[in-house]
Parts: sequence; C-alpha cells; structure tokens
Amino acid sequence: MVSKEILVKCESGLHNRQATYFVQKANEFESSVYLEFDNRKMNAKSLLGIMSLSVVTGSIVTISADGRDAEAAVSALENLLQRDVY
Repeated sequence: MVSKEILVKCESGLHNRQATYFVQKANEFESSVYLEFDNRKMNAKSLLGIMSLSVVTGSIVTISADGRDAEAAVSALENLLQRDVY
C-alpha cells in the first residue's frame, strides 16, 4: 500500500472538469485507489464519490493505492492536483 499526503494546488479544487480528469486518470490504473479528505475516504475511480468530498484549493488530501501499479497511480494523481488540467 502506497499513501501520500498532498496539498491541492489546482485553482478549481476537485470540482467539475478537474474531478472528471482525476477520476479518468485513476481508472487508468489496475490498483485500488482512494482519496481521503476531512475524515472521509472515497474510491478515486468514482466521480460521484470524489465530487462529494468537496475538495477545494489549499486542502490537504491523502491519496492511497494498493496493487501492482500503486506507486505510479499515486504519483500521477498527485501531479493532477498540482495544476489545472483544462
């Protein structure tokens, strides 16, 4: 299991398009991937789950992954949270 705390720097937080890109990227990996914020943990491959967390810019979240490509998944998702992708 790989886990990392990350400061969300993308201006839009995880709403609308940014959340969609985040979930699409999470689905590219075989590993089980989770996003934790405000004592709630959601499947990172679920758009509804990610949007329900209401993550805003400046939030500290934890991304965790378990599986063969866990490290790559956490790294790729961290990169998405550092910038706006649209």
